[in-house]
Amino acid sequence: MFVREKRIGPYTYVYLVETARDQGKVRQRIIANLGRKEDVAARGELDRLARSAARQAQHSMVVSLADADGVPQLNCRRIGPPLLFERLWRDTGCAAVLHELLAARGFGFSVKRAVFLTVLHRLMVSGSDRACEQWREDYRIAGIDDLQLHHLYRAMAWLGEELPAAEQTGRTLTPRCVKDLVEERLFAHRRALFADLAVLFMDTTSLYFEGEGGATLGECGHSKDYRPQLHQMIVAVIIDQHGRPVCSEMWPGNTADVTTLLPVVERLRIRFGIGRVCVVADRGMVSAATRTALEQRGLEYILGVRERSSKEVREIVLADPSPSVPLVVPHTGRPDTELQAKEVRHQGRRYIVCRNLAEAEAAARTREDVVASLRARLRQGDKSLVGNSAYRRYLKTPDPQHFAIDEARIAEEARYDGLYVLRTNTRLHPLTAMLRYRDLLVVEQLFRIEKALLETRSIYHQSDEAIRGHVFCSFLALVLAKELEDRLAAVGLKPERRELLADLDRLQEIEVEQAGKRFILRSPVTGMAGKAFQAVGVALPPNIREAKVVSAAA
Repeated sequence: MFVREKRIGPYTYVYLVETARDQGKVRQRIIANLGRKEDVAARGELDRLARSAARQAQHSMVVSLADADGVPQLNCRRIGPPLLFERLWRDTGCAAVLHELLAARGFGFSVKRAVFLTVLHRLMVSGSDRACEQWREDYRIAGIDDLQLHHLYRAMAWLGEELPAAEQTGRTLTPRCVKDLVEERLFAHRRALFADLAVLFMDTTSLYFEGEGGATLGECGHSKDYRPQLHQMIVAVIIDQHGRPVCSEMWPGNTADVTTLLPVVERLRIRFGIGRVCVVADRGMVSAATRTALEQRGLEYILGVRERSSKEVREIVLADPSPSVPLVVPHTGRPDTELQAKEVRHQGRRYIVCRNLAEAEAAARTREDVVASLRARLRQGDKSLVGNSAYRRYLKTPDPQHFAIDEARIAEEARYDGLYVLRTNTRLHPLTAMLRYRDLLVVEQLFRIEKALLETRSIYHQSDEAIRGHVFCSFLALVLAKELEDRLAAVGLKPERRELLADLDRLQEIEVEQAGKRFILRSPVTGMAGKAFQAVGVALPPNIREAKVVSAAA
């Protein structure tokens, strides 16, 4: 079947024609007169016909493969994550920075591709390098075909390799390594993004590891994973006020949070040339000695205060009668956030008393429900109430045989509904200081992603260098995750991370062979994957194409 033109007088007409055998002779038979050529072109009928025929040809190829004798040769690989994150890997400067640092090294394999493979594995499922080697078999990733497990180990060791003594200026509890050079050059590559870098957030987590590695990193400390018998390390990630990852730190597992903040701030000023810094930290991150040291160095801070345990805050700051200044933060698609803030000064110390009215109402309702239930249970004489922590906090024992409602405790608890207190040495307006501290709450959402990416267990590396490189790949994964989030937000999208990764994972290519030729068929794009590719600027391969030899990526 084909399209044929025929000129009749001054006009050219277009016909849809088929070839058929009639009485032993091959003849052409007109199926349809499509009309005058210029009219057909204007209506776009030929284009629609060609697209329809192409789709039918693809369908016919697949059907013919399925109907053919024997099972056709098939090779199915996932392509969504490599396509998307390969672009972000280049755009964030990760590929260029590694290329610069490896230019003078003589590795016999592509360290750059080994690192990218490990980072992509962190983004999708995380886990050990041994698991990564097996995981990659399901994906079409350029330039990794020749990589073996020992190559991944060597790439990790290179990232964690200590720098010469002359380059150890500004080290903290651990030596400067290649991964520090990567962070600094990434910062320089993206310096325009960090032009207003003045507020820094730091969060820490612990990672235990197996095996004999960790001669200096491995220490037994407070285990958040309930594995006190295993050596662990402390990993910190420093993020700016927009949630962009700046750098990471790694310390022995017995390092306390309160001892790390000041060395990190000092090192940041040296490494990145940061002048004015405002440290924003939550309760428990900063000790009194650290706060004093910050003031001595002229560093600004906004720190959360333990309002319940501080006598000064409890008896003086919260008792201040001055009115609060209201602020409404508008939201699209959900209720606005109503906030209040006021300044209280005492003996030269500046406090900001903040309250979230929605959280205050929710806390009051919860307490009322608990107390109402408690009163009903007490009328039944049920002494087992003391075993319920929600009940026990509102109980008192007037005598050893009885329990009663502690009305004073209920009134005291009401003081703290939706309330948090800050201590600061800045000159910011109370509302501005409150909003700056609330940025910490927003950034903590990114920290939760970071901690998920840091779930790299089990870690079986035998050296500190390889362990540092293994964990640093999670930091690079966080850089890509944040870049993707920003690209999607720029076009008004905020998909759930795991759902988006699942949509990307469904995009596959199937390589088939027919009549001595190899073809690659692409599966349809589903869910949010298509919009993500558009936001990042990635063009998808065609639905069907003839297979060609693809050279390894640089």
